[in-house]
Amino acid sequence: MGLIESIKEKAKLKLRTIVLPEPEDERVLKAAQQVLEEKTAKIVLIGNVETIKADAAKCGANIEGATIIDPKQFDNIDKYIDELVELRKAKNLSKEEATEIMTTEPRFFGCMMVRLGDADGLVAGSNSPTADVLKAAIQVIKTAPGINTVSSTFIMETADGKFGDNGLILFADCAVIPEPNAEQLADIACATAATAASVVGLEPRVAMLSFSTKGSAKHPLVDKVQYACEILEERNVSFSFDGELQADAAIVEAIGAKKAPGSKVAGHANILVFPDLQSGNIGYKLVQRFAGAEAHGPIVQGLNQPVNDLSRGCSVEDIANLVAITATQIK
Repeated sequence: MGLIESIKEKAKLKLRTIVLPEPEDERVLKAAQQVLEEKTAKIVLIGNVETIKADAAKCGANIEGATIIDPKQFDNIDKYIDELVELRKAKNLSKEEATEIMTTEPRFFGCMMVRLGDADGLVAGSNSPTADVLKAAIQVIKTAPGINTVSSTFIMETADGKFGDNGLILFADCAVIPEPNAEQLADIACATAATAASVVGLEPRVAMLSFSTKGSAKHPLVDKVQYACEILEERNVSFSFDGELQADAAIVEAIGAKKAPGSKVAGHANILVFPDLQSGNIGYKLVQRFAGAEAHGPIVQGLNQPVNDLSRGCSVEDIANLVAITATQIK
């Protein structure tokens, strides 16, 4: 059974409620049909009921079984508005401004559904920039306790099974934070460990990557990774980690044993935390192309409740898969 099939089986057991706030995109409507048929989640669509039904009929999507909510006709809209005013009181958001946002910004409305327990997670981005999706998520849902950083991970699925756990290895952060500081790197490590455990079912072994292994080079960039490891030690995290490690020392057993003898992670890492976005983004794309690996993601992490962002070039299958992944992120 492949990774996505395994995730979908887990999602079926959980049967969470996932919001899709962009039903004006026919790919979203077709993905809703697929999710409902596969029974990997319950679906909520945001918008005008008649418009959504007409659009679904036009593109041939059967969305029977989905819940459709029009914020302008929503019985509990005052509760949502008041909650947003409270959340943004430091910014002096007025009730009138909050009303406008809640009734015209479906990503904000959907995130509020998740915050207030009327849904379990949200998937958006097929029809909007990443910045818009993350803005709603950060302002409404906030970050998880003890985490101040929203980041992302890709689950890399390699065919030969040599590295990670039977070919599964997580790369972070490859999509969100360009130049993370040491504290943010520690947050990324913690969030990715949680994703590995909840979504993939792995016991996390985190390698904090650098161009140096255990002091083999001296540079401020190396210092940053070393400091991130110190922060993880201070936090007394429950997962195994080590650093700073070069990539080969992290994933090749013989090299790990030589460069970092005695390490529980070196040579056996199933999570690679890259020192910056450039190296992470380049790294996952090289592995994807050179090794023919499947890159599942980016999966947004570090939020108090799950919200995931789609590429605007996504397929129907991509949306349905990300719904299942989002469902498995929920504790």
